[in-house]
Amino acid sequence: MENIAEAFKGLSEPVRVRIIALLYLGELCVCDLMAVLDMPQSTISRHLSYLKRTGWTLSRRKGKWVYYRWNGNAGRLQRDVLDMLPEWLAGNKEFAADRNALAVHLKNKTEEACSD
Repeated sequence: MENIAEAFKGLSEPVRVRIIALLYLGELCVCDLMAVLDMPQSTISRHLSYLKRTGWTLSRRKGKWVYYRWNGNAGRLQRDVLDMLPEWLAGNKEFAADRNALAVHLKNKTEEACSD
């Protein structure tokens, strides 16, 4: 029961649900999430750390930046939630705005944006 409660705690903050929804679209750098969610690096990193600790995400380092993706090898609970995510997000205005902001950000992002 404790593992299940911990997994759900990972999504207990709306910003973490927004992050998971964005990561469902693909791997993103912390700087991408900062731009889309309009939050400082420390806030984004704190939420990402919690998501990683509760099994929702994986990360890799490239220079000084860390890239995150959702954990496709997570426990069944996480996989089931992630499988349902597109259906739950269909028509969600906040997710649509985040997705559009991400598309604009990635279109305008320079090669040097996430480099050392």
